[in-house]
Amino acid sequence: MTETDDLSRNIHVLKELQRKAWHHLADPALTSFERRETRNQIKETGAELRSYLAMMSERTRFRPRPVEEHAVSSLDKFEFRLLAGNQL
Repeated sequence: MTETDDLSRNIHVLKELQRKAWHHLADPALTSFERRETRNQIKETGAELRSYLAMMSERTRFRPRPVEEHAVSSLDKFEFRLLAGNQL
């Protein structure tokens, strides 16, 4: 696996944890301690998710662009001539 694949997988896992934690938080049977722990988990995974998303954004922002093929072939169209200064 590449780093981007790992990063995408981690982002997906954290999003899923966030979704489950919010769903769990809606349960009316939770004690105040469980609610506090769930909110702490949401904050921690949220911070980690933001950092992973920032990394992903930086990688896609500065990804090297492929060289275009027609740029290389356009040099073939030029006709170079050597100009002689003084011919005797």
